[in-house]
Amino acid sequence: MIRTLISSAALTLAMTTTVSAATQLRFAEGSPNRGARAEAVTHFMEDVTKLSNGDLTFDMHWGGALLDYKSVTNGVAVGTADMGTMLAVYDPQKLRSLAIGDLPTQYSDPWVGMRAMYELMTTNKDMQKLLAELNFVYLTGYSSTGVQFECTEDNQIRTIEDIKGKRIRAAGNFAKILDDLGANLVNLNQGDAYQAYDTGLIDCGASYFYTMRAFKTFEVADNYTVANWGQLLGFATLMNLDVWNELSQEQQATLQKAGSNAIDYFAKLQIEEMALVVDGLRTGDIGKKANVYEMAEEDRAILAKAGEKYIQEWIDRANKDGVDGQQIWDEYTALLEKYQHELDSSGHPWER
Repeated sequence: MIRTLISSAALTLAMTTTVSAATQLRFAEGSPNRGARAEAVTHFMEDVTKLSNGDLTFDMHWGGALLDYKSVTNGVAVGTADMGTMLAVYDPQKLRSLAIGDLPTQYSDPWVGMRAMYELMTTNKDMQKLLAELNFVYLTGYSSTGVQFECTEDNQIRTIEDIKGKRIRAAGNFAKILDDLGANLVNLNQGDAYQAYDTGLIDCGASYFYTMRAFKTFEVADNYTVANWGQLLGFATLMNLDVWNELSQEQQATLQKAGSNAIDYFAKLQIEEMALVVDGLRTGDIGKKANVYEMAEEDRAILAKAGEKYIQEWIDRANKDGVDGQQIWDEYTALLEKYQHELDSSGHPWER
């Protein structure tokens, strides 16, 4: 009877261990559960769970309920959450390695940018080292898409000269460059732009077509200029390195595969949304007709030239962090060129 009881207890323990084997990861997301990026984050989690056959699941906290964008860097580093979405512009000192993606370049296609950042951050040993020093590992990334100019009825930015004296909302290095070019910068979150346009607090914004329907800024802005000026790519889901190291190789591989899949998924959503918005602004189908201009190539070239000193600043800071900043920058730009060539020759993956 004793042997039977021991055997039964052992069987029960084994069954309990099997049932509880699934690993739940606490995920902190600063944005609310709506819009294209929220859809992409949800797809990433569902993909992980599917690829792992239910072995990996998530305890999701949307809208900064657990950690907002200003606290998520420290929160994930110490284990308050196992992973979280971070923007380098909110913590530029700690997330210096990630900030390479926020340097303006000539590449504005979100698939090109996100693919280049994903490959750099998951294969370059120096970038992995810099993240590891913060107790992070890179899972997947996001893009703001190309920066465009959005202005109220009596304002427009069609040339570099038009920037001077304008009250403009912008972020990161883009704000610094606009300041250098004579703008009066107004420090606002994008979510506050609608009211700022409506009250006259700002004249223009460095904005993104894929977010315009979500924030409804087309209701209070009338003039748009397609600049396709770089993109914010210092925007990623990072995971606590200690938690990562506790996972099996199979679990790590699953997160990596889902992270790569998420790049294509999100890029497709963004590109489709941008096309709808630009067409909608021109025709009025979006809810209001607006003027849409194209910035001349010579003005775009001036924007690119104005950003060069901030590229050198990043390289110099990387050198001080003990890595070869120029080598990393050269590798990053080579990856951007590689994926742009792939796009030009074969189209986006979902179009092939």
